[in-house]
Amino acid sequence: MDTIRLGLIGCGKMMGTHVKGVKYVDNVEIVAVCDIIEEKARRVAQELGNNPTVFTNFREMTDYVDAVMIALPHDLHFECGMFFAMHNKHILMEKPLCNTEEECLRLIETCESRKLKLMCAYPVRFWKGIEKLKELMDSGEYGEIIQMSVWTEQLTGAQFQYDDKESNWLLTGRLGGGQLFSHGCHYIDLMLWFLGDPVNGAHFGTRNGTPWMLREGTSAVTIKFANGSVGYHGATWGARGTRLAYDFQIQTEKAMLEYEHNTGEVRVYSGSGEHKPGGATEKQSYNVVWKRDGATSKETQHEIKHFVECVLQDKTPLTSGRAALQGLRVIWALYDAEENNKLADLRGLGLSNA
Repeated sequence: MDTIRLGLIGCGKMMGTHVKGVKYVDNVEIVAVCDIIEEKARRVAQELGNNPTVFTNFREMTDYVDAVMIALPHDLHFECGMFFAMHNKHILMEKPLCNTEEECLRLIETCESRKLKLMCAYPVRFWKGIEKLKELMDSGEYGEIIQMSVWTEQLTGAQFQYDDKESNWLLTGRLGGGQLFSHGCHYIDLMLWFLGDPVNGAHFGTRNGTPWMLREGTSAVTIKFANGSVGYHGATWGARGTRLAYDFQIQTEKAMLEYEHNTGEVRVYSGSGEHKPGGATEKQSYNVVWKRDGATSKETQHEIKHFVECVLQDKTPLTSGRAALQGLRVIWALYDAEENNKLADLRGLGLSNA
């Protein structure tokens, strides 16, 4: 097989970001698109421009595809994923993998038993700026890692706050959790990749400013890692203004490394940042060591390219089902500890144990 016949399932806003990326990937042909609302599927088909077959029932697609990309409401991931696994199709699943550990394990084990590729769509892991940040950190040039901070600012769902909740599944129990589960899973995965094996951690969430959410719309997570480093993720879906939007910082012994997604710049900051008498801080200088070529985007072409390569070359995806499950286990442990007012035990949940 030299080219993968790919089917797209769920033609809402999330799939729109993937459609923008798939156009830049070789060795893949979108042969089918599916949504229960035919108009949405036809709109995506028209944007693709290669006349894929349009479906309103994903169960009718099996003879057309070698693999599927699934971007359905979270509570449908397991049902749809299992259907295609049982029909021997490779699966690129929009995050999170499934809503429960039992569902994740059943889908993972079914795909493994049938030698199918199961990959979770974590595009941030494949952003070129993030890869450059990881390269700098791993080089050893900047010394021991102290901490990593990830901050994201979004406004999600506010337009449905009062009278239109049922039109947006994000605002119902179908989400499977809150902001941390639905969106923060990207950055828990990232911290596990950057910092290694987690030891313990804590999460605090609030619905303040996001009353349309059933669970937290704003999250703060701190995790201690086996190498002594600390990871922090702060995020809100209630942002009424934003400056950084998506920002990633790593403090090391010798420098601060940063990727700011809005500007597309990877920076290395020099200087001590030491406080001076009177509270002044030394002015920081930095070098831009990498800059994105192009405007801000989800850059989904990189994850899709990786998925295609894994299928064609029989490789294990970096964000495999088992790797994705580790990140979700961290989140579930953090949720449980928060509810019981204690510290979460995260030992054994690193990617090294996936």
